[in-house]
Amino acid sequence: MRVIAGKARRIQLKTVPGMATRPTTDRIKETLFNMLAPGLYDCRFLDLFAGSGAIGIEALSRGAREAVFVEKSPQAAACIRDNLKATRLEGQARIIREDVFQALERLKGGEPFDYIFLDPPYRNMLEEEVLGALKGASLLAEDGVIIIEASKDTGFSWLEELGYTLVKRKEYKTNVHVFVKQEETSHG
Repeated sequence: MRVIAGKARRIQLKTVPGMATRPTTDRIKETLFNMLAPGLYDCRFLDLFAGSGAIGIEALSRGAREAVFVEKSPQAAACIRDNLKATRLEGQARIIREDVFQALERLKGGEPFDYIFLDPPYRNMLEEEVLGALKGASLLAEDGVIIIEASKDTGFSWLEELGYTLVKRKEYKTNVHVFVKQEETSHG
């Protein structure tokens, strides 16, 4: 696994050993970032369930101003730290080593994020739980986008009920990226 483009291009990234994390493949990462490219420069990026940090690091490499990585596993957080050092991007990054819900609570009231990426463990219904927690938290910038990486069979029929609009759905062999925005009325 490597950084695909930008200032840290081609640098190999460490991954967390074992099956606890599922690193996004280079091909899927490239597709994702080609879709995000126009809005990445100078943005704030929140990487939830960050694993090795590859997604947030790719955002930084491609011009994001800052990335916050949330990962409760000590081994994964150490892996993110190593990857940030290897890419020389640690000055633009912050790692929060705690549960995603505690981290979201901690981040409330701060500067909002332009992109919030989440790749929770598959088939645990965490996508809905996290979007529920984000709902009133003011963590998403007004034109911000939430990107969810999930298994292909994950249902998102609850999005509208929670006040989100499906912007785009990109399917791959076994998983999917779902792009959502908060409905206008929820910015209150």
